[in-house]
Amino acid sequence: MEVTGPHKLQYFTKSTPNSKPNLPFFISSNSQNLKEEMEFNSSSPGTIPVVSTMTNPFDNNSLACVNGQARKPIAFWPGMYHSPVTNALWETRPKTFERLLDPPKDATPQGELLTRTPRQSRTSILYGFSTDYILREQYRDPWNEVRIGKLLEDLDALAGTISVKHCSDDDSTTRLPLLVTASVDKIVLKKPISVNVDLKIVGSAIWVGRSSIEVQLEVIQSTKEGSDTSDSIALTANFIFVARDSKTGKAAPVNRLSPETETEKLLFEEAEARSKLRKRKNVEEKKEIQNGEVNRLEALLAEGRIFCDMPALADRNSILLRDTCLENSLICQPQQRNIHGRIFGGFLMHRAFELAFSTAYAFAGLVPYFLEVDHVDFLRPVDVGDFLRIKSCVLYTEHENSEKPLINIEVVAHVTRPELRSSEVSNTFHFTFTVRPEAKANNNGFRIRKVVPATEEEARSILERMDAESMQSSRGKKRIYLA
Repeated sequence: MEVTGPHKLQYFTKSTPNSKPNLPFFISSNSQNLKEEMEFNSSSPGTIPVVSTMTNPFDNNSLACVNGQARKPIAFWPGMYHSPVTNALWETRPKTFERLLDPPKDATPQGELLTRTPRQSRTSILYGFSTDYILREQYRDPWNEVRIGKLLEDLDALAGTISVKHCSDDDSTTRLPLLVTASVDKIVLKKPISVNVDLKIVGSAIWVGRSSIEVQLEVIQSTKEGSDTSDSIALTANFIFVARDSKTGKAAPVNRLSPETETEKLLFEEAEARSKLRKRKNVEEKKEIQNGEVNRLEALLAEGRIFCDMPALADRNSILLRDTCLENSLICQPQQRNIHGRIFGGFLMHRAFELAFSTAYAFAGLVPYFLEVDHVDFLRPVDVGDFLRIKSCVLYTEHENSEKPLINIEVVAHVTRPELRSSEVSNTFHFTFTVRPEAKANNNGFRIRKVVPATEEEARSILERMDAESMQSSRGKKRIYLA
């Protein structure tokens, strides 16, 4: 795996004699800042090891050396959710993350905001799937494609790193803001991602507000030499972060962003328009929705009443929304926390995706194929020890394209406190799936059923999501790419 400019990292699998291959990697960097921060191994100039999590944390020999001082390997810092990518990203800027983990005493907030360019936060990662067997096996799914759940974790980790890089300053005595994932605007899979071909993720900050940052990421995989950049883009994602003062919890201002190229300026303008759209409260549109809502609710509920009152006469090609639901529960463990001590957002997205995939599979009866994350809201933080209940359902289906029917899944995560008899929504996720073409080809009688609500609450949830999708479609422009 390789991260390139301003920071460039490369992963190599390391094996020890008479043992199975383990998972430490090496990172190389072309960053002058990183060279100043790190003391490099003399036998491998520009290369530092990422210590395996199998190393004994109490072994003094496992201590890394930074500026002549022993430092515990990143694998043993508290509050770290580990994966090959998160370890690599956090190793690129160790001093920045040490300031987050252990801020200087009596540190003050950043005094003067800086002006950054997208280029300064731009970071890319290269997965060497074609040559690294261990890495390939970590990401392989049953269809020899990349596991989307793990990729969502990596996207969140990379977006978080980019936002930290944009917000960091050169003064080691100030305290950095706490950056929280507020939402995921959209993640779209444009083509299958093979696990046998090298893969690159590139991203940068494309817009900032007073205390918010939007980061755009692109997953690039080219199977043909000399192919066009836009044809090589396999997935696009937009993450929105908000900055909070780590002591007061209030909104914290972030560094300004000055786009340089025409593409960067276009990306900034598009993100600015999306921000205004999120905030805008159009009274006329709301009135129109309210005036027509009763009729729409009645139309949705009419068939549901037949299911409830006269089930023998209900349409066999329809199913009640409540009969599509799945649920799982977990206690959030310390190993799943991020550098701020909260549960890593990428972990929550991974778990939500796995449940959504299972829901689509059980509903369709054929292997589903992921298309996009429509929207994710991070409404409240999830802490270590929280009892998390994750519930999913098929919200509605779309049949306009018989060759590619769409299954819209809603996943809601609840932080439940039995001792207080309370339950709060922490996250909402919306995913869209279809079915794998090869599975559909082997089942000529396949048909996606229509989902109908039985309660007004279910009907309102369906209408809200349909309206949100309609608004997103109406604003659609030609996509501007980073690469």
